[in-house]
Amino acid sequence: MTSTSTLPDEAAPASAVSATYTLTSRLARGGTFQDGAIATRLGAVRLGAITPGAQAALRAYGEGDRDEAAISALVVAHDGEMGLLRWQMLRSRLEAAGLLEHAVAGPDGAPVARLVPVGRGSTTLKPAPRGPVRLSRHALLTPAEGTLALRAPGSPLAVELAAGATALLPLLTTWTEEVPAPLVRLLATAGALAPGDPDADPQAEERGSLQWDPVDLAFHARTRVPASAPGYGGTYRHADLFGPEPVAAPASDGPRVALPVPDLDAIAARDLTLTEAIERRTSTRGHDQEHPLTLDQLAELLYRTVRIRRTFTGSDGQELADRPLPSGGAVHELEVYPLVTRCEGLEPGLYRYAPDRHELEFVSAPGPATATLVKEARGGSMMEDDPQVVLLVAARFGRVMWKYETVAYPLILKHVGVLYQTVYLVATAMGLAVCGLGGGDTSAFAAATGRDPLLEGTVGELVLGSRPAGSARGETTP
Repeated sequence: MTSTSTLPDEAAPASAVSATYTLTSRLARGGTFQDGAIATRLGAVRLGAITPGAQAALRAYGEGDRDEAAISALVVAHDGEMGLLRWQMLRSRLEAAGLLEHAVAGPDGAPVARLVPVGRGSTTLKPAPRGPVRLSRHALLTPAEGTLALRAPGSPLAVELAAGATALLPLLTTWTEEVPAPLVRLLATAGALAPGDPDADPQAEERGSLQWDPVDLAFHARTRVPASAPGYGGTYRHADLFGPEPVAAPASDGPRVALPVPDLDAIAARDLTLTEAIERRTSTRGHDQEHPLTLDQLAELLYRTVRIRRTFTGSDGQELADRPLPSGGAVHELEVYPLVTRCEGLEPGLYRYAPDRHELEFVSAPGPATATLVKEARGGSMMEDDPQVVLLVAARFGRVMWKYETVAYPLILKHVGVLYQTVYLVATAMGLAVCGLGGGDTSAFAAATGRDPLLEGTVGELVLGSRPAGSARGETTP
């Protein structure tokens, strides 16, 4: 009988091909059965009183993959035919709890694909769909422990593929009936198959599917469907490997610029009301080149938006901060790097704002890397001239990732939004021109700063300058 793992020129009938592939099951990875309980990565699950046949079956599952016929024979040998029903009920409960995983063994008996829980969900197998099937356009392949893992966004399950299965994947890029039914069942259970059929393909026709890029949808689903991830929230996943980072980045050895401290009482007496600032806030894409932004104005904006007012130690030992803007867990991972092309009282170049000391640290002089950043900010804001200052917003990722799992990066992006609005409102109250940008180049930032982009990288940008002459406060400049 022909094996589909070799992809012959003329495929064998689906029924014949399926007959050479067998479904097997075992305890979910890392699970063991002992003393009436299944130990898992999340803790022990007590099963209560179970029959000798069920105990024998669970011990066999703990040792490795077993097909249904072998397990049924084991149960009957201990409990008789009447014990099968009780075993099947117990097995259904284990699958519903995600305590079993399933595999497809090829003609040589070796697993070619395995359905594994990667989050928290049921592993109960779905039937193979009737008719042609195709992979979902949103399914993604990633390396995983010596195999390739196929996963659909939001699914708590993945299908790990060995060589025999990866040879079948090209068939699934279009509608096909040539893939063995046992493998199709695993893919269907993991949600990795496209809905519909060749005559009604929602993923090729409907807006809700077409508008999503697979990577974007995977990111959205992973961070908004808690059950699809093994851990969610403050899990301190790598706390045993790394200690928490300090709340303020260590001072550099380079030149520093002391900044004037604004008088907040005087500012409060003359400032716009919150309602006025909100109503007048707008994106201004033009600067007054005759009267550029001043060092005092830049200092006041930074002081009012991102300075560290105080630090304290959290219950987990992490150093935390209080700033004028909120941050999840008070971790405050965001750094602001003013990239100056024209600011009265300050030489052009790239600086880092030290929020704990209210100082600017010189990072680099104008050069090719900073020119790239300025050019991209100018294009992103559709300005005719170079912006006077580009506020590069960077994240020290470890500040958040030391504590949070799955939600760490989206939490950083939420903090960027908070910073944008805070800068917008303060700049509006100060009569300055500000415009937030929707994208940037973190590789150019790495080139300009020498920072490791996996440890610190840009996650936002705003252009800042003096409001154009003749422009009323709150008026947008085209």
